[in-house]
Amino acid sequence: MPFTVDHESTVTLYEQLRTQIIEQVASGELIVGTKLPPVRQLATELGVAPYTAARVYRLLEQDGFLETRGRNGTVVCAREDTAESTLQLAATQYATRSRELGIDPGLALDYVRSALAKP
Repeated sequence: MPFTVDHESTVTLYEQLRTQIIEQVASGELIVGTKLPPVRQLATELGVAPYTAARVYRLLEQDGFLETRGRNGTVVCAREDTAESTLQLAATQYATRSRELGIDPGLALDYVRSALAKP
């Protein structure tokens, strides 16, 4: 989920970041449950004011793209109760659990492929 901004662009830094997050959610690059960097970290990485990053997160939360969970950070949330968003959330939870159990990512994918192959 690399975000970039062009400090020389006529498009505001805020709008560049906001657009990138929306586009990555729409394309599936950022799926439901994906944790975004903390505001200060994102601001530092992009060379923008923390206020700019916070404003983007706050407005995208109001628009239903993100959810702030206090100390647990900001995550991509389901925009609608759709099969796709439900499956994205399940995939995120599965990936998190497989990492917690120390399962190799390739093996975890094999389990999913096997499960999908069953009628």
